[in-house]
Amino acid sequence: MSTRARPVATRLTTDPPPAAAHRFPVDRRCPGHARRALWHQLQAWQIRGELANTAELLLSELVTNAVQAQASDAPDVGVRFAWAGGRLRLEVWDASDELPVRNEAEEDKECGRGLVLVDALASGWGVDRGATGKTVWVELAVGDASAPCLTPARYLP
Repeated sequence: MSTRARPVATRLTTDPPPAAAHRFPVDRRCPGHARRALWHQLQAWQIRGELANTAELLLSELVTNAVQAQASDAPDVGVRFAWAGGRLRLEVWDASDELPVRNEAEEDKECGRGLVLVDALASGWGVDRGATGKTVWVELAVGDASAPCLTPARYLP
C-alpha cells in the first residue's frame, strides 16, 4: 500500500484593505454617493450599528460642506476611509482653500450645524491644507478613545 500525496484543500482569505479612496463629481448627489461607498466599506470591515450610523452622518456633513465650498469649475470631491487600531478615520478633500468655520446656528435656520455635529460626535477632527485645497478629517474611536489619532491626512488630488 503506497501512500500518495493528496492535495490539501486550502482556502485563501483576504482581509479588506485598511483604507479605501474614492472621487465623486461635484453635484447634489455627491453626499449620497459618498455615503454608499462608505456603507459598502463598513460592511467589508464588519462595522455596523451606531458607529456605522455616526460615520455616515459625519461623512455626509463633510461632503456637503465640500460640495458647497467648491468653485463651480471644480471637477470632484475626494473621500478616504481608514480603519486601524480601533479608529475609523474619514477624510474629505476639496479644491477650495477656504477653511471650514464652526458656527452656532440659530434655531430657526436649516443649515449651519454641520461642524457642531462633527464636534459633538467625533473623537477628533481637523483640517490639513495641501498644495491644492484641503482635507477635512474626522475620527471615531472604538474602545480606548484616548488612543492617538491615525496618521496625517493623505491628499487626494
